[in-house]
Amino acid sequence: MIYLDNAASSHPKPDAVYRASDLALRIGANPGRSGHIGALQAARIIHDAREEIAKLLNAPDSARVIFTQNATHAINLALKGFLKAGDHVVTSTMEHNSVTRPLHALSQDGVAVTAVSGGAGGVIDPQKIEDAIGPRTRLVALTHASNVTGALLDLDAVGEICGRRGVELFLDASQTAGAVPINVAASKVSMLAAPGHKGLLGPQGTGFLYVAPGISLTPLMEGGTGFLSESREMPEELPERLEAGTMNTPGIAGLLAGVEHILTRTVENIREHELAITRHILENYRKVDGLLEYGPADPEKRVAVFSFNLGERDGAHVGYVLDEIYKIAVRVGLHCAPDAHKTLGTFPRGSVRASFGPFSTIDDAKTLLAAFGEIAKIK
Repeated sequence: MIYLDNAASSHPKPDAVYRASDLALRIGANPGRSGHIGALQAARIIHDAREEIAKLLNAPDSARVIFTQNATHAINLALKGFLKAGDHVVTSTMEHNSVTRPLHALSQDGVAVTAVSGGAGGVIDPQKIEDAIGPRTRLVALTHASNVTGALLDLDAVGEICGRRGVELFLDASQTAGAVPINVAASKVSMLAAPGHKGLLGPQGTGFLYVAPGISLTPLMEGGTGFLSESREMPEELPERLEAGTMNTPGIAGLLAGVEHILTRTVENIREHELAITRHILENYRKVDGLLEYGPADPEKRVAVFSFNLGERDGAHVGYVLDEIYKIAVRVGLHCAPDAHKTLGTFPRGSVRASFGPFSTIDDAKTLLAAFGEIAKIK
C-alpha cells in the first residue's frame, strides 16, 4: 500500500511512537493525581511533551502548551474561550469545518464573522485580511495551509498586520505543525492549534493549543486537575486552567516520541524532503491527459497536499480504482472544507486528494501520476 492520506492522519509512525505509547500504557498511572513512582513517571512524560512542543514552536513558556483531544478540541477551546457577543472575527473561505462550524455557532450568539475569499489556488491575500479588520475586530482566525490545495498563508505578513492593528491572531496549524518551520513569537501568533496525529507523527486522539502570554481564555470544560482541589473554581494557572480531567498519557507519550523524531530530523529537513516531492508533482502532472490540480503553481507557497480531478470522471470512482487496483490510498470528496471547494469551483463535486508525508518518496509520486495516466486512458 502506498499511503497518500497524510493530511488526514500520518502513516507510518516512527517505531519510537509505538514503543512510547505501549510503555505509557504499562506504567498505567494517572499524571498529577498521586505522588507514587508511576504517577511521577506519567507526569514526567506530560512535562517533557510540553517542553518539546514549545521547542518546536519556538514558544517562550511550555506551560502555555495545553493538551487537547485533537485540533478540533483545541480550536473550539480557543474560539469559544476568547470571543464573546459583540466581537468581530476575520477568517477565510479556505477554512476546515473545525474552524467554520465553531464560528458559525458563535455567530448565532452575537459574534460577527467576516470570511475573506481565497484567491487562485486557495491563497489568502494578507491585504484582504487587513481590509476586513474593523473597529470591533478582536481576532483573525486562519489556516496556515489549506487541507484542500496545500496553499500556505503568508504568516509573517498577517502577523505584522495583526500586531500593527492590535488584533490577536489564531492559527490552525493542522497541516503545517511538524512540516513547516513555525516561530510563534516572531510571527506574532496569539493562539495555535494542531493535532498530534498528522505532521507531528503521534497517535490519534492527541492535540494541543498554544496560548501566548497575555491571552486569557474561558475554560471549555471544568473538572479535576489534581491542583487546588479544595476550590470549586478552575485554577487560574496554565496549563491546569484549561486541562480538566485525566490526560491521554499513552497518546501524549507517543506524541512526545513523534516530536522528538521531528526535532532530531529537523523540520527544515522534512520541509525540503516534501518540497522535492511537490516540485515533481507540479512539473509532471500536466503530462496526464485531463488531470487538473487546484493548488498554487509555486512549490514554495504550499505544502505537499494536492487536489486533483481527472476530466469529468467521478472522483469517488477514481479513488476506488487507485485503492483497489493500484493500492494507493487517497481521500475523495469535500475534505470537510466545503467553502474551500466553493472558492475553487469544485463544489459539490470535490476532488481526489493525495497528501504526502515525511516517509513518502518521489517514487510514490511517480506511481500516483502513472496510475492517473492509466486511468485516463480507460474508455
